[in-house]
Amino acid sequence: MPTFAAPALAVFLSCTALAHFVFPAYFRTLVPAWLPSPAIIVAAGAVAELAVAALLFVPPTRTAGGWAATALIAAFQVSHLDAARHTRSATRPLDSPWGVTARLCVNAGYLGWAAGIAMC
Repeated sequence: MPTFAAPALAVFLSCTALAHFVFPAYFRTLVPAWLPSPAIIVAAGAVAELAVAALLFVPPTRTAGGWAATALIAAFQVSHLDAARHTRSATRPLDSPWGVTARLCVNAGYLGWAAGIAMC
C-alpha cells in the first residue's frame, strides 16, 4: 500500500466527520429506523471518524487506525444494508436499487482501503 494511503484515508474520514456536523439532518436519514437516537448516532459516528483519522495520521498508530477504520466502515455498512430492504419505497436516487448497490460497492472499496492499510 502506498505511503500516502493512510494520510489520504485520514483526510477522507476527517472530511466526512465534518460533513456529519455540517449536514446532520442528511446523515440522520441514513440511520436505520430501528436504531434509537439518530442524532446521537450521527454525532458519535463523526467523533469516531475523527478519532480514527487521528490514528491514521500518526505513523506508529497507522496499523491500529487501519483496523479501526475497517471496523468503523463495516459498522456504517448497516445503514446501506438496511436501505436495501426499502428500495421499493425509495424517493431518493441513492435509495433506489441501483443507488443502494452503488453505496454498497463504494463502501466495499473503502473497506478494502482501510484493511489494506491495516495489513501493511
